[in-house]
Amino acid sequence: MKITGSAFITGASSGLGRALAARIAADGQPIAVTARREAELLSLVGEIEAAGGQAMAIPLDVADPDAVKAAVAQAEAALGPIGLMIANAGIDGLTPADDFKVEEVSRTLQVNLIGAAACYDAVLPGMLSRGEGQIVGVASLAGFRGLPGAAAYCASKAGLIALLESLRIELSPKGIDVTTLNPGFVKTPMTAPNQHPMPFLMELDGAIKIMHKAIRKRVSERSFPWSLASITKTGKLVPNGMYDRMLKNKKADKSGDPKGWG
Repeated sequence: MKITGSAFITGASSGLGRALAARIAADGQPIAVTARREAELLSLVGEIEAAGGQAMAIPLDVADPDAVKAAVAQAEAALGPIGLMIANAGIDGLTPADDFKVEEVSRTLQVNLIGAAACYDAVLPGMLSRGEGQIVGVASLAGFRGLPGAAAYCASKAGLIALLESLRIELSPKGIDVTTLNPGFVKTPMTAPNQHPMPFLMELDGAIKIMHKAIRKRVSERSFPWSLASITKTGKLVPNGMYDRMLKNKKADKSGDPKGWG
C-alpha cells in the first residue's frame, strides 16, 4: 500500500464520502474533508481525531472552481502536498423528457463532472512536478447506458468515466495513477428515499471496503457489485432496439431520485 502526501475528498459530509474519508484517515494519511455542510464535516473530523487520525474540515461547493483551488491551497498549507485527490461529490435530479430542463442538466453536470475536473485541475500541476500522485473519481454504473428520467445524471457519470480514462492514458507514464470507481446501489442517505427496486443493494461498509482496496491498490477501474456490474457492462452490447424495449415502461422515481446508483 503506497501512501504519499495528504488526501483530499469532496462530498464527505455523508454516505460514501464520509465513510471513505474515515477509512482513508485510519491508514494514517492526513485528510482534508470537504462538502457544503460544515457541521457534518466538523463532526467527521471529531470522529477521525478521536480514532487517532488527522483531518481538517473545509466547507466547499465544487461547482465553484475558484473555491476548489482555494480549498486545495488551504489543505496543502496545513497538511502538506496532496498525494490523493478523491472527487466524490455528486447530486441527482429528475430530468424526464416530458419536463426536460436545461437548468437541471447544467446543475448536475456542473457538480458531478465540472466539479471533479476542477479538483483535478487544482492538484495535477503539483503532482506532475513531483512525479507522483493519484486521482480518483466516484462515477457510477449508471454511466454505462442511459436510464429513463436520469439523462443528466447518466450523462455526468458517463462523462466522468471518459474524462478519467483520457487522463489515465496521459498520466500513467508520468507517475500519476488514475482510479475510476463505479458503484451500483448502496445504502446511503441518497438512496434511502427510493421507492423503486434496487437490485443487488449493498451495505455501506461492504461498498467502502471495495472502494478503499481499489484506491490503495491503485487499480485503474473498479465496478461493483460484480453481479450488477456484469449485467450493466453486458447491457452495453445489447442492440438499441432491444434495450429501448426493455426500459420503455420504466419511469423516474417520484421520490426525487431517478436512479439511486452510486
